[in-house]
Amino acid sequence: MNDGNHDIAGEVGTVSAVARPEPIGWKVVPGQTALVTGATGLLGSNLVRKLVESGVTVRALARSKEKAQKLFRSLGLEIAVGDINDPKTFVDRLSGVDIVFHTAAYFRDNYKGGNHWDQLYTTNVAGTANLLKECYQAGIRRFVHISSTAVLRGQPGHIADEGTLRLESEADDYQRSKILSDQEVLKFLAAHPDFWAAFVLPGWMHGPGDSGPTSAGQTVLDFLKGKMPGIPPGSFSVVDVRDVADTAIRVAESGKRGDRYLAAGRNVTMEDLFNDLEKISGIRAPRNKVPMAVVYLLGAIGEIRARITGRPVLIGWATVQLLAKESGRQHFDHQKSERELGIRFREIPETLRDAITWFKANGYA
Repeated sequence: MNDGNHDIAGEVGTVSAVARPEPIGWKVVPGQTALVTGATGLLGSNLVRKLVESGVTVRALARSKEKAQKLFRSLGLEIAVGDINDPKTFVDRLSGVDIVFHTAAYFRDNYKGGNHWDQLYTTNVAGTANLLKECYQAGIRRFVHISSTAVLRGQPGHIADEGTLRLESEADDYQRSKILSDQEVLKFLAAHPDFWAAFVLPGWMHGPGDSGPTSAGQTVLDFLKGKMPGIPPGSFSVVDVRDVADTAIRVAESGKRGDRYLAAGRNVTMEDLFNDLEKISGIRAPRNKVPMAVVYLLGAIGEIRARITGRPVLIGWATVQLLAKESGRQHFDHQKSERELGIRFREIPETLRDAITWFKANGYA
């Protein structure tokens, strides 16, 4: 952990400077075995399906056997029941694994108001450190770490890339947990020259298979149910979860050790997003914009309600602070991923259309 004013770019340089052999490249071919943590999440479940379709043997690490069986019943894969925070629950399932895709994390989506630093640190930071240790002891030498655009911070009106790193002193609790999680991977790389890892940085993921649903999916559902009273401020980088899964696989195959790869998709305002949803669904989008002062009020009310009811908040204080501080900073340049990995990101209307189709087919809307 650093002093809060340390940019992790220096640690990337340290890793790059270490003289080390590159582990033999991994390819998506039958006979390979991949472990996916957070397998029942939006990204994890889409990644599992892509790997299975490619003939890879998948072990899906999930806390809930029932949820995993429901999601993957038709795939015939191996479900490994375990908790990323308790290594002894999954360590025996690491034997014979060729690569790990680490998607498990505690997200802002799970906030129920108040402070959640303890759980953020336990899962995102300590959980990652423990997983790396257990993987290495089990003989695994290839690891794809799902980071986040939360570790980046551009300047208003400018496009950020993988090198535009956020300082810990500029981070909220969630962002800080992801910064520290990345640092655990970088420290492990520096200490283990024969280990390979690289990072995927997703934006705001939308798409089919959002069984949670995540905040992205809930936004779409609230729109479809006419629960959006107005247009919130801010812009976001929206990406199709299937493109993030594809990016993770391509990073595993041809990414560079210690490098970051953006999977941020396309930058849109909430007004743009709602207009696309209107065209796709036929449901009229709200026209009135919600002033930031009203957002602050809703955030305060949400915190109080969450403490009383224990239910998740639509807009919590952390979200309000994010909207206020990150305005104009969520535009990312993913040319590196396109150039080095050959990835192409879908247009947002296609993503939203497929998400709505999935929600309707599965009784959510």
